[in-house]
Amino acid sequence: MKLYTKTGDDGTTGLFGGGRVKKASLRVEAYGTVDETNAAIGVARAAGLAPAIDGVLARVQEDLFTLGAELACVPGKEAKLPATPLGEPDIARLEAAIDEADGVCPPLASFVLPGGSPQAAALHVARTVSRRAERAVLALDDAPARRELVVYLNRLSDLLFALARRANVIAGVPDVPWKPRG
Repeated sequence: MKLYTKTGDDGTTGLFGGGRVKKASLRVEAYGTVDETNAAIGVARAAGLAPAIDGVLARVQEDLFTLGAELACVPGKEAKLPATPLGEPDIARLEAAIDEADGVCPPLASFVLPGGSPQAAALHVARTVSRRAERAVLALDDAPARRELVVYLNRLSDLLFALARRANVIAGVPDVPWKPRG
């Protein structure tokens, strides 16, 4: 099978369940930004994360593929998707991972700037991309996304923040505190 189909040369792309939309549509922007989040997490994983962090993120990457597939579906045709949709158990799993990561970090005394170790910096980049994905999903104008998808993305950015802090703890590098001017 060839990687190119030429069907998108007119500026449109196909959705699961049939139908085509402009590549500049808000739906394509939303699932594209979820894909970008997944890629940013892949970069963070390639930075040499501790196994406990890497394992959490491996599962998240699978989740994001499922989430993106749902967004890439014609609204109302989600039953045609081959994967089980994300739900409350997935959100609870993220919350447990947040609590675990946060539990090994010193209490926050100030806002934290992105940085510290290279691993933490990569996780902070993934965090900011995931926040953009959340905003893009909320901006859908053809049909709103299921609540669970929005909540999952919201928790994901919290998880990536907690994992960035944990990566700094593991590396023995302090978080970079924000020091307000004045």
